[in-house]
Amino acid sequence: MLEAQFVPFVAACATDAISQVHGGIATYRLLTGTHPADADITGDSNFDRHVLASILAAATMDGGPVPEKAGLTGQELALLLEQYFPSVQIKAEEQLLHFKCNENDEFAMVHDLLLGQRSTEGDIGRWLAAMIARRAIEPNHLWEDLGLRNRGELSRLLSRHFAPLAARNINNMRWKRFFYRTLCEDDGLVMCTTPVCTQCNDFNVCFGDESGESRMAERRREVLLRAAGPVVGDWPI
Repeated sequence: MLEAQFVPFVAACATDAISQVHGGIATYRLLTGTHPADADITGDSNFDRHVLASILAAATMDGGPVPEKAGLTGQELALLLEQYFPSVQIKAEEQLLHFKCNENDEFAMVHDLLLGQRSTEGDIGRWLAAMIARRAIEPNHLWEDLGLRNRGELSRLLSRHFAPLAARNINNMRWKRFFYRTLCEDDGLVMCTTPVCTQCNDFNVCFGDESGESRMAERRREVLLRAAGPVVGDWPI
């Protein structure tokens, strides 16, 4: 059985890239016992654990209090760990267990949208609504800031836990953009400047490619390159 302190509670304030990448991968390994690249997500329960571990790993990489970066209170995070990662022994500072997130308007709107479209029972849908809303504030593709390996994992996550909302994205719009467009439409507002997407100058903003390297893979590559020292051309010096 894996027995360890939940290090990110007390060590997530590291600011250098090397500490943060090791913190993210170490967090995922601590929670799941495996490297993110080797995660088995064939079953729904395995997939849920992978998603939760990925989000917590991404939150760790950002530095600062993990509950705030993950969109949860300290008590919610402790309960999540108890339910989904019971083999991890948590040793957290008391003040962080009572941590409460600062909710801005953007977080609240996306959170309420997701909360009202849950398609699974139990705490996980409520937690994920908060976690996704908080990570959506970050500047990268949403799947990247959730720590997932690709956009397909985000689509599966939303289709599983927020099926009514996911089903509305019939044109495969970028998910973050889709959230905000849905919020506008539900309020009777018009976000778009043209009635037909194909005629819009911002088409790629809404529907452009979302492929790329995951955050943890990218950071790991940067750390390995830095460890190899300065390079001239393709060769270390």
